[in-house]
Amino acid sequence: MNREEILSPAAPIRTTWLGRKLGGGLLKLLGWELVGSLPDEKKLIIIATPHTSNLDYIVAMAALQYMGVRVRYMMKSEMVSWPYAPLTWLFVWLGGVPVYRNQKTNIIEQMANWFDTNDNVWLGLAPEGTRSKVEKWKTGFLRIAQAANVPIFIAGLDGSKKQIILDKIVHPKGTIDEQAAELKNYVDAKFIGVNPEKQ
Repeated sequence: MNREEILSPAAPIRTTWLGRKLGGGLLKLLGWELVGSLPDEKKLIIIATPHTSNLDYIVAMAALQYMGVRVRYMMKSEMVSWPYAPLTWLFVWLGGVPVYRNQKTNIIEQMANWFDTNDNVWLGLAPEGTRSKVEKWKTGFLRIAQAANVPIFIAGLDGSKKQIILDKIVHPKGTIDEQAAELKNYVDAKFIGVNPEKQ
């Protein structure tokens, strides 16, 4: 699919000609394709799922480079202090948002405040929290979405078709645990991970 057909006016863009070429070339080399389009939302949480393989990260990063979209991620605050300090600029350039586990405000509040103080930001999360098989998803993505009042977008990594499917918007509603279970059931029924036995 053509990059222009995928992008939305609200997508936070960070792009270079070289990044687009490298990302598109890697997707082609690996045999993966993008299906669908991005939502027209200035603030968004993207869940990339099912997460069953190290390949998921490579494919997702290649897709982001090809699209030229900047999706941020949470990183431990320790990554901005010694011995990582010399690389802090790289982590932040790649999209890292430091979260501080020793502060009075918890991570949910910190990320809600981050959304409040930024105009056009997308945050990416893997709801499984691991590549191993899980019975239940972690619920942090829903808690952040609810606290920050931002929608969630599902990006399905379908290993059986080698497709990154830009699927649909959902809004936090009802109880957190029930919605997490509902979304996991939806994903399990619609997408097949790279390693299905870990889904």
